[in-house]
Amino acid sequence: MQVTTAAPRTYWLEHAWLGTNVEPGVALDVADGRITAVRTGTPAPPPGAEVLRGLTMPGLANAHSHAFHRALRGTVQVGSGTFWTWREVMYATAGRLTPDSYHALARAVYAEMALAGITAVGEFHYVHHAPGGTPYADPNAMGEALIAAAAEAGIRITLLDTAYLSSGFGQPPTAHQLRFSDGDAEAWAARCSLLKERDHARIGAAIHSVRAVPADQLETVARWAEERRAPLHVHLSEQTAENEACREVHGCTPTQLLALHGVLGPRTTGVHNTHLTAEDVSLIGGSGTGTCMCPTTERDLADGIGPAVALQNEGSPLSLGSDSHAVIDLLEEARAMELNERLRTRTRGHWTAAALLRAASADGHAALGWEDAGALETGALADFTTIALDSVRTAGPLPRLGAETAVFAASAADVSHTVVGGRHVVRDGVHSLVPDVPRALADAVEALRG
Repeated sequence: MQVTTAAPRTYWLEHAWLGTNVEPGVALDVADGRITAVRTGTPAPPPGAEVLRGLTMPGLANAHSHAFHRALRGTVQVGSGTFWTWREVMYATAGRLTPDSYHALARAVYAEMALAGITAVGEFHYVHHAPGGTPYADPNAMGEALIAAAAEAGIRITLLDTAYLSSGFGQPPTAHQLRFSDGDAEAWAARCSLLKERDHARIGAAIHSVRAVPADQLETVARWAEERRAPLHVHLSEQTAENEACREVHGCTPTQLLALHGVLGPRTTGVHNTHLTAEDVSLIGGSGTGTCMCPTTERDLADGIGPAVALQNEGSPLSLGSDSHAVIDLLEEARAMELNERLRTRTRGHWTAAALLRAASADGHAALGWEDAGALETGALADFTTIALDSVRTAGPLPRLGAETAVFAASAADVSHTVVGGRHVVRDGVHSLVPDVPRALADAVEALRG
């Protein structure tokens, strides 16, 4: 099933966040999957309009996802360790994926995202081949499984097909990593070029990290993305060990290495951007390279707190991702970015609620190549979500403070409606395409347990 558009209709929004303020009584006219008119000052629903009670805002963009990590939830909380010990558990799960099992898991995960108000996901995809590295008959079977899963869950996807060629600075892939590797960047590019975009799916590129793509092959990936004007994402300085190894091999930081090889730029997004020097921050911001923060994963893996304020001040647009899916809640990611900064600096108010919602919506969509989404305005894709203002978390504040309530009090559990392309995907908290999402998740995770 594809993400389809609904017949022309009108949605009446009890309250709507219009980018800078909350307006009561807003009518949205929708046709061919896009917003054709935004009518404020509409105190009562027009005849035949669909009524959305609560606060409606643009659909949220999950700019960084590894769908199969959802199977690790809970499991990796037993005992102690580091990012590197966590990675061994992750590799074992990746080793059990097949196109069918990945499709089932991703469909459930993307349905969970829709229930959380997410209308577009950036899937950082590197499990390409069968265990041992043998390509499937369709060399993009795994990527096609993810594209199909997003369609069946009713959300948009940017498949960020990822080059992952080395276990670390020129070392061959380990046994776990063989199924990630195409051998070299030219072979990666040839395989990626077979992927086709669809109404609900766009194709982007990713460099897993400077550890995983040799320096002399970075330009090949960057050129592929540049020729197609496609998004390009890269894990950047998530761990201090990566920085130290890069300096030892190349005599520079990972950010400097990416800059030397033409990777940075306005269509590029660095994911995490945690352990940066002042020069790194200037290089990222000055080039217009984006930053995708994933606070719930960064704290879950004990990565650290990245310099998001400094990056944005230097010109780096901010987006948000749930990454390893310790939780799937973009409102929590937005809240965590601000609260992390408060803990680090012992001061409050680094971003307004409106700025945090822009990171979770418009700027996230732009990072994924969906520049026509993320706003309730004429001509935009009719992708939006509604937060209940009468739950135990959200009841009480004045409706005009809906943005503040959404960011600083609400959770994914408060999402009542999600609309994609003008079509209800979640209605009154129930997914219309995957009726029993918890069962779908449980079944898919159980199938992957070794």
